[in-house]
Amino acid sequence: MKAKWWKESVVYQIYPSSFKDANGDGIGDLKGIMSKLDYIKELGVDVIWICPIYQSPNHDNGYDISDYCAIQPQFGTMEDFDRLLREIHSRGMKLMMDLVLNHTSSDHPWFIESKSSVDNPKRDYYIWRKGKNGGPPNNWESYFSGSVWEYDASTGEYYMHLYAKQQPDLNWDNERVVDELHEMVAWWLKKGVDGFRFDAVAHIVKAQGLPDGDNPNKLPTVRAYQLFSNLKRVHTLLQNLNDRVLYYYDIMTVGETSGLGPEKALEYVGDTRRELNMVFQFEHMYLDAASPGSGKWDIKSWSLLDLKKVMSQWQTVLHDKGWNANYLGNHDQPRSVSRFGNDLQCRIPSAKMLATFLLTLEGTPYIYQGEEIGMTNPAFDSIDDYRDVETLNFYHEKRDQGIPEEEVMKAVRRKSRDNARTPMQWDNTDHAGFTSGTPWIDVNSNYMEVNAANAVKDPDSIYNYYKEMIKLRKEHPILVYGEYHLLLPDDPDIYAYTRTSNEGTILVILNFYGREPVFKAPKSIVMEGAVLLISNYAPLKDENTSELVLRPYEARVYLMS
Repeated sequence: MKAKWWKESVVYQIYPSSFKDANGDGIGDLKGIMSKLDYIKELGVDVIWICPIYQSPNHDNGYDISDYCAIQPQFGTMEDFDRLLREIHSRGMKLMMDLVLNHTSSDHPWFIESKSSVDNPKRDYYIWRKGKNGGPPNNWESYFSGSVWEYDASTGEYYMHLYAKQQPDLNWDNERVVDELHEMVAWWLKKGVDGFRFDAVAHIVKAQGLPDGDNPNKLPTVRAYQLFSNLKRVHTLLQNLNDRVLYYYDIMTVGETSGLGPEKALEYVGDTRRELNMVFQFEHMYLDAASPGSGKWDIKSWSLLDLKKVMSQWQTVLHDKGWNANYLGNHDQPRSVSRFGNDLQCRIPSAKMLATFLLTLEGTPYIYQGEEIGMTNPAFDSIDDYRDVETLNFYHEKRDQGIPEEEVMKAVRRKSRDNARTPMQWDNTDHAGFTSGTPWIDVNSNYMEVNAANAVKDPDSIYNYYKEMIKLRKEHPILVYGEYHLLLPDDPDIYAYTRTSNEGTILVILNFYGREPVFKAPKSIVMEGAVLLISNYAPLKDENTSELVLRPYEARVYLMS
């Protein structure tokens, strides 16, 4: 397997609005990030990924860009960015930008021109169509509820938006659009950034002719994701971007590509594909969806057997052929310890267990801000406490349908993107040390206990466990390049696997629940002489390693003899 720096890196994701506010306006900013670079460096991180900081009207928290080459004033200036980049590099870390190529803001000058008349030279920069049978051009449903089409009365046509109506989709069939985007990507690379996370990149191509999706229930709109996700021409466009721009820089790239399995992912990340280094997959993020295609809000309990199956497929199919991007939470998902652990009785051991899981899989691990101190979902009482456009659209849609308030709020508390967007909890002062002003969204009420200041000084904290796990990963290349092999596939409590290379074998044992199951080593595993590298519990004296009684949410990592 070919060694690459981005395979050996650990990434820390920053959601800038919620990370650290330096000027007291209640919104995080670039100077706030600068003030915490030593904290991130001390964790052992190699790469910082920052969510969009471009100029934006913020209808979708920066993922609606109105100027790709300007910094959003609330975050600072381009001079602040240049200094931030220098400060990151001076600490031996790298910076990955978050870039949206599927759509812009409706405030972008391109769209303002495009909307001005049907014969404007930039009309074809976006996807415009005439209506059909008195309604939208087709029945596709937006990710944020309702039709993907918005009617423009001044020109008598509809424009497409897969997300909010303020996020019109760019027309990648227009070569001028492609050229302009390539030039913009190159502009950032010349500045010295070290890579990109390409948001919604799977959607830049739509089905030819924009046909209706299947509509068996005769609903006004349907989820026709297969008509605008991962279509064949996406690969041609990404290869073109790589050959014309990305190839000339030693960078890391990761694509957001929902709706595919590992075999299809190889079309993006295969070693010979000339497209992306890795992609974010979503299969494990939908294990708690009640039924396939039901959407994230329709909730069921997830199963460890299903998690093993999904993660093992990605680990084995991509081995020696591509590369994984591993994550358990991000700015669009609930807090990982609230979702996959126990954020009440066993917050600390379960967060450490999840850290062990994340950092012992094959692939580049992504730590989301606050994950390293075990931040939890806030479970706000009222919809008025939430800010996310997707959450608010869902709430109002369901209430208009007559769904009871508490039933809707139960789903919101479990799945809202705002679960991950509450301010970073730095200390036990007002607003958790995030701001001296009024935060744009409320701080989680548990900040007096759960905060970075407490965690850094406590040698047994989640933060210091992450430090040890990252150090372990760097000391043992097996944990980077070793082949994954699942053990005990039918065990409902224990997730166990090995990582093996010509340097040896590492065994990982994870108890995913609060019960106390017994780990019985398969015949292929000889525990005699195994060295315990790390555990989230103090080791027991004189224990029988062939039959380990695991404590709630216990994690163990062994170097095999």
